[in-house]
Amino acid sequence: MRQDILETDVLISGGGVAGLTAAAAFGAAGFRVICVDPTPPVTAEADAGADLRTTAFLQPSQRVLAAAGLWDRLAPHAAALQVMRIIDAGGAEPTARLVRDFDASEISDQPFGWNLPNWLLRREMVARIAELPEVTFLPGTATTGLTPRDAHAQVTLSDGRIAQARLVIAADGRHSTLRQALNIPVKTTHYGQKALAFAVTHPVPHDQVSAEIHRSGGPFTLVPLPDRDGIPSSAVVWMERGPEALRLANLPVPEFEAAIFARSTGLWGPLTLATARSVWPMISQIAARFDGPRTALIAEAAHVIPPIGAQGLNMSLADIDCLLTLCLEAPASIGSPDMLATYQRRRWPEVKARVTGIGALNRASMVSAQPLRDLRAGVLGALYSLAPVRKTLMRAGLGMK
Repeated sequence: MRQDILETDVLISGGGVAGLTAAAAFGAAGFRVICVDPTPPVTAEADAGADLRTTAFLQPSQRVLAAAGLWDRLAPHAAALQVMRIIDAGGAEPTARLVRDFDASEISDQPFGWNLPNWLLRREMVARIAELPEVTFLPGTATTGLTPRDAHAQVTLSDGRIAQARLVIAADGRHSTLRQALNIPVKTTHYGQKALAFAVTHPVPHDQVSAEIHRSGGPFTLVPLPDRDGIPSSAVVWMERGPEALRLANLPVPEFEAAIFARSTGLWGPLTLATARSVWPMISQIAARFDGPRTALIAEAAHVIPPIGAQGLNMSLADIDCLLTLCLEAPASIGSPDMLATYQRRRWPEVKARVTGIGALNRASMVSAQPLRDLRAGVLGALYSLAPVRKTLMRAGLGMK
């Protein structure tokens, strides 16, 4: 019996936020796309397995989402991030001793970005790709084999079918099956940290302020969300050393709420837990290459960083934007060695620099010795006081030239 063959321009392995964005972007641009993922996406906050983290899309990412036809769906659910507030609470007492606001109005007429829950992103992205006739989404289907050839790659799927694609995009996570199949090594840095992710409500409005509070163990970040039932709400990512993070994750709710109120320096008043708590290991990781025969690595298959400065998924959207631009510039060369070498040349050095920089910032946020905490506060104060430096840092964080 003849084995089913699926012909396509692009095969995307991975149906997370990055993979679904890539499917929408390439499909909206007119390419035939197949997107597969072994696990159907969880698209409701209360369902088991829901991703309770949030993603802050920075300004450059909005353009990518708009071109994919996603932004109009996402905008009604997004909370704007107008001010990035850095708080140092590294003194003898866990109180705010240094507060510095980075306001987007200094460099732009738009906010720094917009924050949305990851489970909601999946819901809206799945709905968008269902509108695109060129996109086939196969949830519950995995890639089990990859055989690059001259004109295409042959991808074996878990349902027994074979896809022939001119370009394969590996968006299958930090343990990428496709990256391993191509024997591309990775460099991984372990920080001994875990991050707790959850949402809270609070009596004081956040006024579009995203706050990153530093003491020791890692940053405690409050990121604006739309109101919950008329009550101000924020997403929280609390990074701590592993054993402490697990202890916090298992505290009874009243004790946990007392702990997050204290760690927040009381910024928005008492914090009420609004969702379950999830725990994520913190690492940095970068693949030795982002390209292979007929294959491009994007998102966590290519790079992983701690959630500082909203860089992670925005780097992933930059991967998608670069790759799509190259495909549109030379459609006949999609998946060719030259095109993929250009993708590698454009993306790897920039990502490497950001992985290194975020890693350094994370280690600075972890310090527990008082003299080092004092030094950290002094450096922040000095950098902020110089307007040209402050604006340069803001532009660099957004990925602006």
